[in-house]
Amino acid sequence: MTRLSIVLLAGLISLNGNARAQERPAWNPAPGDTLTSYRVMDDLRVYFAIYAPGADEVLLSGGDMPGIDRGAKMSKREDGVWETTVGPLPPGAYRYHFIVDGVTVVDPRNPATSESNANTWSLFYTGGADWMDARDVPRGAIAEVTYFSKSLNRFRRMHVYTPPGYESGTGKYPVFYLLHGAWDCDDAWTTVGRAGFIIDNLIAEKKAKPMVIVMPAGHTGPFRAMAYNRDATRPQVDEFSGDFVNDVMPWVESHYRVHTDRNHRAMAGLSMGGGQTLNIAIPRLDQFAWLGVFSSGIFGIDGKGGPAWEENNIKHLSDEKAKQGLKLLWFATGKDDFLLGTTRATVDFLKKHDFNVIYNETEGAHTWIKWRDYLHEFAQLLF
Repeated sequence: MTRLSIVLLAGLISLNGNARAQERPAWNPAPGDTLTSYRVMDDLRVYFAIYAPGADEVLLSGGDMPGIDRGAKMSKREDGVWETTVGPLPPGAYRYHFIVDGVTVVDPRNPATSESNANTWSLFYTGGADWMDARDVPRGAIAEVTYFSKSLNRFRRMHVYTPPGYESGTGKYPVFYLLHGAWDCDDAWTTVGRAGFIIDNLIAEKKAKPMVIVMPAGHTGPFRAMAYNRDATRPQVDEFSGDFVNDVMPWVESHYRVHTDRNHRAMAGLSMGGGQTLNIAIPRLDQFAWLGVFSSGIFGIDGKGGPAWEENNIKHLSDEKAKQGLKLLWFATGKDDFLLGTTRATVDFLKKHDFNVIYNETEGAHTWIKWRDYLHEFAQLLF
C-alpha cells in the first residue's frame, strides 16, 4: 500500500468516525443521574431524595434517627424524585436506607456505607460535636484484619485501631477490646461508631492514653433476632468466647506491640457485646482490670438466666483477690433503653457480690447516639 493510500484510508476512517459521533444523541441525564441524595442543612435538618419514577411508595428508614419510627413517608415530585426532610438531628453518624415498594435499597448516590450483621447501610455524618468530628490532629490508623480461627476452623475478620505514631515507634501499648451489638458486625464501631475519631481527639487533648483498640466480630454464625442470648447459655456466645480467648487475644498479642498483663487490658461492649464482656471477663478477672458495659447486662437476669449465670460463675464472683485488682467496672444505659431493667438488675446483682460498680443512667434509648457518648466517657477512664 502506498503512502497516499494510507493517508486516504485514514481520512475515510476519520470522516466515518466523525459522522457516527455527530449521529450519537447528546447525553440527556435523568433526574437520578445528577441527584444530590442527601443534604445536611445548617440547622441539622437533613434532606433526602431518591429517583424512583415507577414506585408507588417510598419510605426513609434509619433506626437511630429520632422521629421516623419504622419509616418516614417520602413525597413524589413530578420528575419521579421522592423526597423528605427529617430532624433536626443531634450531631453524629447515621445509617439509613430507602424502602421502595417494600424493597430495601441502599442509596445509589451515596458511596459511604456501614456494615451490620444482616445488611449494608448508607451512612452520613452531621458535624457539630467537637469530640467526634474529624479534626486536624494526629491520626491513628484502622486496619481490617483477617485471621484464622482454630476454634471455629475458618477465617474471621476484625478491625484494629492503632494510635498516632504506632507505625514509627517501638514501645508497647495497652489494649482495649471493644465489642459490638447483636444487629452489628466488627465494622460498626469504626463507621457509625466513630471510634477512630473519638480516640484520636481524646489522645490529642491528652484526655486518653494512646492504646490499641481491637474490634472483633461478635457473631459466629447466621444472625438471629435472639442472637444476644437472653438466657446466657446459647451456643453462639460460647463459640465467640472460645474464639476470643483462644484465637483473637493470642493473635493480637503476637502481631501488635501490646502489653499482656492485666493492668493494661480493657474490655467493653454494647448490648450483646456488653453481655459477652461479662461472660468472658468475670471468669477471667485475673486478665482484665478495666470493664465497660453499655446498654446491657446479664441477659435473662430477671428470669431463669440470672440464677444459672450466678451458679456458673459463683467461684469467680466470690474471688476477693481478683475483685480487688479490678480497677473499673463501668455501666451506662439510657432511661428509655429497653434493656434498662436488665442493666439495673445486673448492677444490683454485682453489688450484692461486693463489686465496686460505677453506674451512669443517662437520657436516651438503645441507639448509637448514646454508645458514642459512652465510649467517649469510658475511654477517658482507662489505664
